[in-house]
Amino acid sequence: MTARVRELLAIMERLRGADGCPWDRAQSFASIAPYTIEEAYEVADAIDRGDMPHLKDELGDLLFQVVFHAQMARESGQFDFDAVAAAICDKLKRRHPHVFGGAAPDSPAPADAAAQLVSWEDIKARERAAAAPAAGAGAAPAPSALDGVPAALPALLRAHKLSKRAARVGFDFAHARETADKVAEELAEVREAAGAGSGKPSSEAIFEEMGDLLFAAANLARKLEVDAEAALRAANGKFERRFRGMERLASERGARFEDLDLAAQEALWQEVKRGE
Repeated sequence: MTARVRELLAIMERLRGADGCPWDRAQSFASIAPYTIEEAYEVADAIDRGDMPHLKDELGDLLFQVVFHAQMARESGQFDFDAVAAAICDKLKRRHPHVFGGAAPDSPAPADAAAQLVSWEDIKARERAAAAPAAGAGAAPAPSALDGVPAALPALLRAHKLSKRAARVGFDFAHARETADKVAEELAEVREAAGAGSGKPSSEAIFEEMGDLLFAAANLARKLEVDAEAALRAANGKFERRFRGMERLASERGARFEDLDLAAQEALWQEVKRGE
């Protein structure tokens, strides 16, 4: 362990100590979790922008979150930072048997990144199966292919992981075009719900069908090997860029964007789009 890592651990211990920071001392795993998620997103944002100095700072903030959780666990006698590091070291070695040893003698090494990803997922599945009996006895639920997909993931990412897990056990369309047909089917059901006719209250029916449509779209993205979360972030960025462009053009022409009718706003949208 380097001197600066030891210093970071000591700072965290001091912050949580009797003479430390009242805010840090008051925190729990649950209260810190939103900050951990936020810091991970800020890391992703720095990467998207190619801002390496900012990325360094955000990785430090994310590391501090790990240290914070590890310190709270140490205080309760659960584990410490060294145990966290040991766990990930052991996992990485276990899931890369062709690099660190442990692969069956007749097992070929993964030929490329895609094959390595398949190997990783296979090892994860075996680990889940091996751990299942330890989760409880008697009335414990039967193991599922969907076990271990965190409920707290962003919804698009969780949809991707759930459909990917289902696909691993054969529950998947053979071709992307069939998945696209499912999207069209779900869109038609949204239209139907929006037009009334359902036995449920309209808003409830629309809510449910919109969820089905979004799940089907995420599944199509997975089938096309597109990162749905990244694609939507890019679409958000494109919309923001074009919308700001429309506002700018309207202002340059002496108009308030919000005072324009939809046809005039759409004309500005097309103008901005052509100019990209």
